[in-house]
Amino acid sequence: MIEHLPYFLCFAVILVGVYGVAVNGNYLKKLISLGIMQSGVIMFFLALAKVQGGYAPILDCADINHCPKLVANPLPHVLMLTAIVVGVATLAVGLALVIKLKRSLGSIEESKLLNIAEDGK
Repeated sequence: MIEHLPYFLCFAVILVGVYGVAVNGNYLKKLISLGIMQSGVIMFFLALAKVQGGYAPILDCADINHCPKLVANPLPHVLMLTAIVVGVATLAVGLALVIKLKRSLGSIEESKLLNIAEDGK
């Protein structure tokens, strides 16, 4: 049971993010919740990629018999670095949209923006 604890913690972080997106009406808080959810997903994939007793895939062995037998796959780590970069870019675009909403409509609350949209129809 204890060996599965990191996975449960990752899912708990993901659920905190989902809860924040579902409950909050403030778009800035929704973006923060999306960032929390993304962090949970990244932690989950990195926890899956962990190889117990594995070595980094940097092999500079003179003799093939002395090389480590268990080597970790670097691909999940590289993919999660890419996910972090994409998440930062997405967050930047989201923040720019929130700033534009605040400047043009005067609010970033979902309920107030829906009222503004209904009044404009």
